[in-house]
Amino acid sequence: MSNSDQMPREEGMDHSLSLMREGYMYILNRRKSFNSDIFETRLLGKKAICMGGKEAAEVFYDSEKFKRKDAAPNRAVQTLFGKNGVQALDGQPHKHRKEMFMSIMSPDALKTLTDITKKHWEIAVNQWEQQDEVILYEEVKEILCKTACQWVGIPLQENEVKRLTKDLGAMFESPAKVGPNHWLGRNSRNHVEKWMGEIISQVRNGKMNPPEDSILYRFSWHRDLQDNLLDTETVAVEVINILRPIVAIAIFNNFIALAVHHYPGKRDKLKSDDEKYAQMFIQEVRRFYPFFPFVMALVKKDFTWRGYNFEEGTLTLLDLYGTNHDPEIWKNPDVFNPNRFAEWEGSPFSFIPQGGGDYFMGHRCAGEWVTIEIMKVSLDFLANRMIYEIPDQDLSYSMVSMPSIPHSKIVIKNVKQRI
Repeated sequence: MSNSDQMPREEGMDHSLSLMREGYMYILNRRKSFNSDIFETRLLGKKAICMGGKEAAEVFYDSEKFKRKDAAPNRAVQTLFGKNGVQALDGQPHKHRKEMFMSIMSPDALKTLTDITKKHWEIAVNQWEQQDEVILYEEVKEILCKTACQWVGIPLQENEVKRLTKDLGAMFESPAKVGPNHWLGRNSRNHVEKWMGEIISQVRNGKMNPPEDSILYRFSWHRDLQDNLLDTETVAVEVINILRPIVAIAIFNNFIALAVHHYPGKRDKLKSDDEKYAQMFIQEVRRFYPFFPFVMALVKKDFTWRGYNFEEGTLTLLDLYGTNHDPEIWKNPDVFNPNRFAEWEGSPFSFIPQGGGDYFMGHRCAGEWVTIEIMKVSLDFLANRMIYEIPDQDLSYSMVSMPSIPHSKIVIKNVKQRI
């Protein structure tokens, strides 16, 4: 019996436009209407399966059942991910490449990242004191661009910061866009890959000598399973896979500012310098606000789950936003409540703002620890180390635009350091 006879199915020729119109809510809306964690639809002219919830995530991240290679649409490859990056690998090649990323996530490396982030926040706050107003989202992208380059070991001149920030931002702001905004993302990726390729060539030919413990050095000299150096273009993509996601944390930082503003009672708890509560607050920001809507994979080989047949090659989407708002997992999921993480046991499949599964073996985002450490620093500045005003503005955010960013990008005024 085919899965189309059993699985709840959305009727119609193609629902790609519905996905674009409904954004983060597309899968969740249908899960509710079908009263099912799984349904069949048609996207980009092909049959697709959409699923959500903890059990669906466990299946989705089973590398025997799903593969990532060729799953992402070309528009996402051309802007967000780049060609031949770790996200598109499977099996041993993926594990080997993933180890390269995980090797830079040591406690010492993360401490260095934290120190660099603090330094660039301090410099920025000093500058903001001299400005009439600050567009927080744009400014934080620059902070994080400088932070990422210094952490990786890339020399960056002050006059290069705005262009690189704009290019890295365009990569994650443009995949779901159409027309000129999408092509801006493609052009930005091409520009940064060319620039990064030149840097890697300089490292390899001895014209640039980064420290041997730097990320730039390690990635430049990384060898594949056949003991061959990665080609320059692939190394460029993987270095950008460090830079781009760090700059994208500006999205979460904007939502930190929004949460600090909207929930002043919780802000008072943050002033007590309670590190555990700060961690809970950050996790709730990551759960509550929209970041990634879903992730994609292809069925690796025919299998059956819950009586439904999954056919080899079928595009499958896992609902990240909906899983983080699943009432079967989270009590009152549409309420912002950091205390829900007080007793949270850390399931790798129920809380998946940046994907699920195992860090080392699976496709869970290697940069999740980086995200949390940078958010801790940002939260400390926004809640404790700065005094500022948020004038009247449009602080609403769209559940359709992907990624979602508060419409005003959060304007702040009269910035002062808290003494």
